[in-house]
Amino acid sequence: MSKNPWAKNPWFESVAVAQQRAKKRLPSSVYGALVAGSERGQSMSDNETAFTELGFAPHVAGHPPEREMATSVMGQQISLPVIMSPTGVQAVHPDGEVAVARAAAARGTVVGLSNFASRSIEDVIQANPATFFQMYWTGDRDVMVQRMQRAHDAGALGLIATLDWSFSMGRDWGSPEIPEKVDFKTAMKFAPQVVRKPRWLASFARDLPDLTAPNLAAPGESKGPTFFGAYYEWMTTPPPTWDDVRWLREQWTQISGRPFMLKGVCRVDDALRAVDSGVNAISVSNHGGNNLDSTPAPIRALPAVADAVGDQIEVLLDGGIRRGSDVVKAVALGARAVMIGRAYLWGLAANGQPGVENVLDIMRGGIDSAMLGMGVASIEDLEPGHLVMDAGFARNLGVPSPS
Repeated sequence: MSKNPWAKNPWFESVAVAQQRAKKRLPSSVYGALVAGSERGQSMSDNETAFTELGFAPHVAGHPPEREMATSVMGQQISLPVIMSPTGVQAVHPDGEVAVARAAAARGTVVGLSNFASRSIEDVIQANPATFFQMYWTGDRDVMVQRMQRAHDAGALGLIATLDWSFSMGRDWGSPEIPEKVDFKTAMKFAPQVVRKPRWLASFARDLPDLTAPNLAAPGESKGPTFFGAYYEWMTTPPPTWDDVRWLREQWTQISGRPFMLKGVCRVDDALRAVDSGVNAISVSNHGGNNLDSTPAPIRALPAVADAVGDQIEVLLDGGIRRGSDVVKAVALGARAVMIGRAYLWGLAANGQPGVENVLDIMRGGIDSAMLGMGVASIEDLEPGHLVMDAGFARNLGVPSPS
């Protein structure tokens, strides 16, 4: 029997294949950390499943010979309506966030950098000047101002504030064990699972994974806290009020004058309050299903939110995007663009920077195919009428009662 000529081809044809390769390549605890989710995993599952409930109504002829998918997000021109969502501690590959930033730059889009990232904002902006810095509500106000100032000084072109976190505990399938640091004792403990993944281990031969958060380092310190130290600061910081949201936005405006996004909105009343707080953009998101389980998929909440505030601020969607047709569905329902997370992490784990570029190419190809089939020449022409959507699909959360 002849061998499969594609067996060792690093290129993959779908995000699902990238995930399969990531699972094969990564130690089980590392892979489990990427899957994540919370409680029974209802939200995480719905994030993807909801897209299968939306269909297309394609034309048979009259298709445009060329399609345009370029747009802009918070003042930044991007070649397709997809940007990289900030995700923490990308120690699945030695180059981590820098590889993601380079891939995004190569494909003409923006990268979001988490303040829980494993690489510094200075390194990431050097790799891709089109970088938005993301912050949680952690530490006191002086600390937050210092972190915003550092992001501005490094050249961040926008700030993303992620506030949709309820510290849900427990997963029905069990949580992966994540070490606080990688040392000899840790290496011995995790050796049984790591030795079975020699390619991943070899990639870190020169530098072991650094499980610290350099963007949370205090002024004058060369090293940030460990992930668990950062998480503890987060858990012990009182949750923000809407006055705090306005304060954070005002501080960023004073420091940089650049745009501000509030991430994690899924209710209309929250979207309206975000507008009142002066934000430039919101991301409809449930934190990838990692937050409060039973929260509906963002694509279900998107139509009501976009209808309420889409003519005042930019509305993005984050959650469940696995292919270009998903992007088209989101844009048709009112999103200016989407943010991807797990999708590019699978690519990063499977093949480093080329793997992330591969994921973006998959997105671009799928967007173009869907636009071609529906006879749409510009991404800006997409609208709900291009979709097949049952009456009960959307979730109109927090819609104010008529006065």
